[in-house]
Amino acid sequence: MDSCAGYRAIAAQPAAGHEEGQSTLTEGVESVVQEAGVEAPAGAETPSAMARIRAALIPPTAAHWGWWAAGLGMGLTIASVAVLLAGRAGVAPVPTGGKALELAVKDAILANPEVIPEAINRLQQREVEKLLASNREAIETPFAGAWTGAKDGDVVLVEFFDYNCPYCRQSVADVERLLAEDPKLKVVWRDMPVLGPDSEHFARASLSAAEQGRYRGFYNSVFKGQGALNQERLIRTVRAAGMNEAKVATDLNSKAIEAEIQKNLDLGRALGLTGTPSYVIGNRIISGAAGYEELKKAVEDARKANDAA
Repeated sequence: MDSCAGYRAIAAQPAAGHEEGQSTLTEGVESVVQEAGVEAPAGAETPSAMARIRAALIPPTAAHWGWWAAGLGMGLTIASVAVLLAGRAGVAPVPTGGKALELAVKDAILANPEVIPEAINRLQQREVEKLLASNREAIETPFAGAWTGAKDGDVVLVEFFDYNCPYCRQSVADVERLLAEDPKLKVVWRDMPVLGPDSEHFARASLSAAEQGRYRGFYNSVFKGQGALNQERLIRTVRAAGMNEAKVATDLNSKAIEAEIQKNLDLGRALGLTGTPSYVIGNRIISGAAGYEELKKAVEDARKANDAA
Protein backbone atom coordinates (compact mmCIF):
# COMPACT_ATOMS: atom_id res chain seq x y z
CA MET A 1 0.00 0.00 0.00
CA ASP A 2 1.07 3.57 -0.59
CA SER A 3 2.78 5.11 2.39
CA CYS A 4 5.46 7.64 3.29
CA ALA A 5 8.45 5.66 4.41
CA GLY A 6 10.78 8.08 6.09
CA TYR A 7 11.37 5.41 8.70
CA ARG A 8 10.30 2.24 6.91
CA ALA A 9 13.81 0.79 7.02
CA ILE A 10 13.53 -1.15 10.26
CA ALA A 11 16.41 -3.56 10.78
CA ALA A 12 15.84 -7.24 11.39
CA GLN A 13 17.29 -7.05 14.89
CA PRO A 14 15.14 -6.73 18.04
CA ALA A 15 14.95 -3.23 19.46
CA ALA A 16 16.61 -2.79 22.85
CA GLY A 17 14.05 -3.08 25.60
CA HIS A 18 11.55 -4.85 23.38
CA GLU A 19 12.86 -8.41 23.56
CA GLU A 20 9.68 -9.93 25.00
CA GLY A 21 7.46 -11.40 22.34
CA GLN A 22 10.04 -10.87 19.60
CA SER A 23 11.66 -14.06 18.27
CA THR A 24 14.21 -14.62 15.53
CA LEU A 25 14.53 -17.52 13.16
CA THR A 26 15.85 -20.55 15.01
CA GLU A 27 18.87 -22.40 13.70
CA GLY A 28 16.78 -25.45 12.98
CA VAL A 29 14.36 -23.62 10.70
CA GLU A 30 17.15 -21.60 9.10
CA SER A 31 18.90 -24.80 8.06
CA VAL A 32 15.65 -26.25 6.74
CA VAL A 33 14.99 -23.14 4.69
CA GLN A 34 18.54 -23.14 3.32
CA GLU A 35 18.44 -26.81 2.37
CA ALA A 36 15.07 -26.32 0.75
CA GLY A 37 16.52 -23.53 -1.36
CA VAL A 38 13.94 -21.01 -0.13
CA GLU A 39 15.25 -17.46 -0.15
CA ALA A 40 14.45 -15.02 2.64
CA PRO A 41 11.84 -12.37 1.73
CA ALA A 42 13.39 -9.39 -0.01
CA GLY A 43 13.01 -5.84 1.24
CA ALA A 44 14.73 -5.84 4.63
CA GLU A 45 17.18 -2.98 4.65
CA THR A 46 20.49 -3.00 6.48
CA PRO A 47 21.39 -0.49 9.21
CA SER A 48 23.93 1.12 6.85
CA ALA A 49 21.21 1.70 4.25
CA MET A 50 18.98 3.16 6.93
CA ALA A 51 21.78 5.44 8.05
CA ARG A 52 22.08 6.80 4.50
CA ILE A 53 18.33 7.44 4.33
CA ARG A 54 18.35 9.12 7.72
CA ALA A 55 21.32 11.31 6.82
CA ALA A 56 19.57 12.44 3.65
CA LEU A 57 16.33 13.38 5.36
CA ILE A 58 17.02 14.67 8.85
CA PRO A 59 19.80 16.35 10.84
CA PRO A 60 22.07 13.94 12.75
CA THR A 61 21.37 15.93 15.92
CA ALA A 62 17.70 14.90 15.91
CA ALA A 63 18.16 12.28 18.62
CA HIS A 64 14.63 11.02 18.75
CA TRP A 65 14.95 9.55 15.25
CA GLY A 66 17.68 7.24 16.48
CA TRP A 67 15.28 4.33 16.63
CA TRP A 68 15.35 4.03 12.84
CA ALA A 69 18.32 1.73 13.26
CA ALA A 70 16.35 -0.52 15.59
CA GLY A 71 13.88 -3.14 14.51
CA LEU A 72 11.14 -5.48 15.52
CA GLY A 73 12.35 -9.02 14.79
CA MET A 74 9.58 -11.55 14.31
CA GLY A 75 10.49 -15.03 13.28
CA LEU A 76 9.57 -18.63 12.97
CA THR A 77 10.05 -21.48 15.42
CA ILE A 78 10.12 -25.22 14.93
CA ALA A 79 7.07 -25.53 17.16
CA SER A 80 5.04 -22.98 15.22
CA VAL A 81 5.70 -24.77 11.94
CA ALA A 82 4.86 -28.11 13.52
CA VAL A 83 1.52 -26.82 14.78
CA LEU A 84 0.70 -25.39 11.36
CA LEU A 85 1.64 -28.59 9.56
CA ALA A 86 -0.36 -30.71 11.97
CA GLY A 87 -3.56 -29.10 10.77
CA ARG A 88 -2.92 -29.51 7.06
CA ALA A 89 -4.67 -32.21 5.05
CA GLY A 90 -2.35 -34.81 3.55
CA VAL A 91 0.50 -34.18 5.99
CA ALA A 92 1.58 -37.01 8.27
CA PRO A 93 1.35 -36.48 12.05
CA VAL A 94 4.33 -34.58 13.43
CA PRO A 95 6.24 -35.99 16.46
CA THR A 96 5.95 -33.97 19.64
CA GLY A 97 9.57 -33.20 20.51
CA GLY A 98 13.33 -33.67 20.20
CA LYS A 99 15.34 -34.55 17.11
CA ALA A 100 12.43 -36.49 15.65
CA LEU A 101 10.36 -33.31 15.65
CA GLU A 102 13.06 -31.34 13.85
CA LEU A 103 13.51 -34.03 11.20
CA ALA A 104 9.77 -34.38 10.69
CA VAL A 105 9.35 -30.62 10.32
CA LYS A 106 12.28 -30.51 7.89
CA ASP A 107 10.74 -33.21 5.71
CA ALA A 108 7.32 -31.59 5.87
CA ILE A 109 8.67 -28.17 4.88
CA LEU A 110 10.60 -29.66 1.96
CA ALA A 111 7.37 -31.26 0.78
CA ASN A 112 5.20 -28.21 1.56
CA PRO A 113 7.39 -25.07 1.22
CA GLU A 114 4.30 -22.88 0.96
CA VAL A 115 3.77 -23.26 4.72
CA ILE A 116 6.74 -20.98 5.45
CA PRO A 117 5.05 -17.64 4.61
CA GLU A 118 1.79 -18.97 6.05
CA ALA A 119 3.48 -19.81 9.35
CA ILE A 120 5.30 -16.48 9.44
CA ASN A 121 2.07 -14.57 8.85
CA ARG A 122 0.30 -16.49 11.60
CA LEU A 123 3.11 -15.94 14.08
CA GLN A 124 3.39 -12.27 13.20
CA GLN A 125 -0.34 -11.77 13.78
CA ARG A 126 -0.02 -13.44 17.16
CA GLU A 127 2.88 -11.15 18.06
CA VAL A 128 0.95 -8.10 16.82
CA GLU A 129 -1.95 -8.99 19.09
CA LYS A 130 0.41 -9.31 22.07
CA LEU A 131 2.03 -5.97 21.29
CA LEU A 132 -1.31 -4.22 20.93
CA ALA A 133 -2.63 -5.74 24.15
CA SER A 134 0.42 -4.59 26.13
CA ASN A 135 0.34 -1.07 24.63
CA ARG A 136 -3.43 -0.60 24.22
CA GLU A 137 -3.86 2.19 26.78
CA ALA A 138 -0.90 4.18 25.49
CA ILE A 139 -2.07 3.79 21.89
CA GLU A 140 -5.72 4.71 22.39
CA THR A 141 -5.41 7.46 25.03
CA PRO A 142 -5.23 10.76 23.11
CA PHE A 143 -3.06 13.74 23.88
CA ALA A 144 -5.36 16.52 25.11
CA GLY A 145 -7.81 17.24 22.27
CA ALA A 146 -6.14 15.15 19.55
CA TRP A 147 -9.25 13.07 18.91
CA THR A 148 -12.74 13.32 17.46
CA GLY A 149 -15.94 11.30 17.18
CA ALA A 150 -17.65 9.44 20.02
CA LYS A 151 -15.96 10.16 23.36
CA ASP A 152 -16.67 6.63 24.59
CA GLY A 153 -16.70 4.98 21.18
CA ASP A 154 -16.99 1.20 21.07
CA VAL A 155 -14.22 1.11 18.43
CA VAL A 156 -11.14 3.35 18.37
CA LEU A 157 -9.32 4.08 15.12
CA VAL A 158 -5.81 5.37 15.84
CA GLU A 159 -3.92 7.09 13.03
CA PHE A 160 -0.15 7.63 13.12
CA PHE A 161 0.66 10.32 10.57
CA ASP A 162 3.05 12.98 9.32
CA TYR A 163 1.83 16.33 7.98
CA ASN A 164 4.36 16.09 5.13
CA CYS A 165 3.01 12.74 3.94
CA PRO A 166 0.89 12.94 0.74
CA TYR A 167 -0.70 9.55 1.49
CA CYS A 168 -1.86 10.87 4.85
CA ARG A 169 -3.49 13.75 2.97
CA GLN A 170 -5.08 11.26 0.57
CA SER A 171 -6.57 9.29 3.48
CA VAL A 172 -8.25 12.22 5.25
CA ALA A 173 -11.46 11.83 3.23
CA ASP A 174 -11.67 8.11 4.08
CA VAL A 175 -11.54 8.77 7.83
CA GLU A 176 -14.00 11.66 7.54
CA ARG A 177 -16.44 9.39 5.71
CA LEU A 178 -16.17 6.76 8.43
CA LEU A 179 -16.83 9.38 11.09
CA ALA A 180 -19.87 10.70 9.22
CA GLU A 181 -21.36 7.22 8.86
CA ASP A 182 -20.45 5.72 12.24
CA PRO A 183 -21.64 7.61 15.36
CA LYS A 184 -19.96 5.03 17.63
CA LEU A 185 -16.47 5.49 16.19
CA LYS A 186 -13.71 7.36 18.00
CA VAL A 187 -10.66 8.59 16.08
CA VAL A 188 -7.38 9.32 17.86
CA TRP A 189 -4.56 11.07 16.02
CA ARG A 190 -0.93 10.44 16.90
CA ASP A 191 1.49 13.01 15.46
CA MET A 192 4.58 11.10 14.37
CA PRO A 193 6.93 13.44 12.46
CA VAL A 194 9.41 11.28 10.58
CA LEU A 195 9.93 13.20 7.34
CA GLY A 196 12.20 15.96 8.61
CA PRO A 197 12.34 19.14 10.72
CA ASP A 198 9.36 20.83 9.04
CA SER A 199 7.24 17.83 9.95
CA GLU A 200 8.28 18.21 13.57
CA HIS A 201 7.54 21.95 13.65
CA PHE A 202 4.01 21.30 12.40
CA ALA A 203 3.58 18.39 14.82
CA ARG A 204 4.51 20.65 17.74
CA ALA A 205 2.06 23.33 16.60
CA SER A 206 -0.54 20.61 16.06
CA LEU A 207 -0.22 19.43 19.65
CA SER A 208 -0.46 23.04 20.80
CA ALA A 209 -3.75 23.14 18.88
CA ALA A 210 -4.83 20.01 20.77
CA GLU A 211 -4.22 21.78 24.08
CA GLN A 212 -6.21 24.77 22.83
CA GLY A 213 -9.16 22.71 21.62
CA ARG A 214 -8.34 23.58 18.00
CA TYR A 215 -6.82 20.33 16.84
CA ARG A 216 -9.22 19.31 14.10
CA GLY A 217 -9.22 22.82 12.65
CA PHE A 218 -5.42 22.80 12.47
CA TYR A 219 -5.35 19.26 11.05
CA ASN A 220 -7.87 20.05 8.32
CA SER A 221 -6.23 23.36 7.48
CA VAL A 222 -2.90 21.64 6.83
CA PHE A 223 -4.21 18.70 4.84
CA LYS A 224 -6.80 20.63 2.86
CA GLY A 225 -4.54 23.60 2.22
CA GLN A 226 -1.77 24.08 -0.32
CA GLY A 227 1.91 24.92 -0.20
CA ALA A 228 5.12 23.65 1.36
CA LEU A 229 5.28 23.17 5.12
CA ASN A 230 7.41 26.17 6.00
CA GLN A 231 7.34 28.96 8.56
CA GLU A 232 4.99 31.15 6.53
CA ARG A 233 2.55 28.27 6.04
CA LEU A 234 2.68 27.46 9.74
CA ILE A 235 1.74 31.01 10.70
CA ARG A 236 -1.15 31.01 8.21
CA THR A 237 -2.39 27.68 9.55
CA VAL A 238 -2.24 28.80 13.17
CA ARG A 239 -4.29 31.88 12.34
CA ALA A 240 -6.78 29.95 10.20
CA ALA A 241 -7.37 27.56 13.11
CA GLY A 242 -8.01 30.48 15.49
CA MET A 243 -5.14 29.57 17.81
CA ASN A 244 -3.38 31.68 20.42
CA GLU A 245 -0.15 32.61 18.65
CA ALA A 246 1.74 33.41 21.85
CA LYS A 247 0.95 29.97 23.24
CA VAL A 248 2.04 28.32 19.99
CA ALA A 249 5.37 30.16 20.16
CA THR A 250 5.88 28.82 23.68
CA ASP A 251 4.68 25.33 22.85
CA LEU A 252 7.16 24.94 20.01
CA ASN A 253 9.71 24.40 22.80
CA SER A 254 7.38 22.68 25.27
CA LYS A 255 8.82 19.70 27.16
CA ALA A 256 5.35 18.13 27.39
CA ILE A 257 4.89 18.32 23.63
CA GLU A 258 8.40 16.99 23.05
CA ALA A 259 7.55 14.07 25.34
CA GLU A 260 4.36 13.34 23.40
CA ILE A 261 6.23 13.26 20.10
CA GLN A 262 8.85 10.96 21.61
CA LYS A 263 6.09 8.73 22.97
CA ASN A 264 4.53 8.43 19.52
CA LEU A 265 7.88 7.61 17.93
CA ASP A 266 8.49 4.98 20.61
CA LEU A 267 5.07 3.47 19.99
CA GLY A 268 5.86 3.37 16.28
CA ARG A 269 9.03 1.43 17.00
CA ALA A 270 7.32 -0.92 19.43
CA LEU A 271 4.57 -1.68 16.92
CA GLY A 272 6.95 -2.12 14.00
CA LEU A 273 5.20 0.49 11.87
CA THR A 274 6.56 0.74 8.33
CA GLY A 275 5.27 4.07 7.04
CA THR A 276 2.67 6.78 7.34
CA PRO A 277 -0.21 6.69 7.54
CA SER A 278 -0.49 3.67 9.82
CA TYR A 279 -3.65 2.68 11.64
CA VAL A 280 -4.39 0.62 14.72
CA ILE A 281 -7.95 -0.69 14.74
CA GLY A 282 -8.80 -3.44 17.18
CA ASN A 283 -6.18 -6.17 16.76
CA ARG A 284 -5.05 -4.95 13.35
CA ILE A 285 -2.24 -2.72 12.22
CA ILE A 286 -2.80 -1.30 8.74
CA SER A 287 0.04 0.43 6.92
CA GLY A 288 -0.40 2.87 4.08
CA ALA A 289 -3.32 4.51 2.34
CA ALA A 290 -5.57 1.49 2.74
CA GLY A 291 -8.72 3.16 1.46
CA TYR A 292 -12.21 3.52 2.85
CA GLU A 293 -13.35 -0.08 2.33
CA GLU A 294 -10.45 -1.69 4.17
CA LEU A 295 -10.67 0.76 7.06
CA LYS A 296 -14.41 0.19 7.30
CA LYS A 297 -13.93 -3.58 7.36
CA ALA A 298 -11.32 -3.27 10.10
CA VAL A 299 -13.76 -1.19 12.17
CA GLU A 300 -16.53 -3.75 11.62
CA ASP A 301 -14.23 -6.64 12.55
CA ALA A 302 -13.12 -4.85 15.71
CA ARG A 303 -16.75 -4.20 16.67
CA LYS A 304 -17.65 -7.87 16.16
CA ALA A 305 -14.69 -8.95 18.28
CA ASN A 306 -15.71 -6.54 21.04
CA ASP A 307 -19.30 -7.80 20.96
CA ALA A 308 -18.12 -11.40 21.15
CA ALA A 309 -15.78 -10.75 24.08
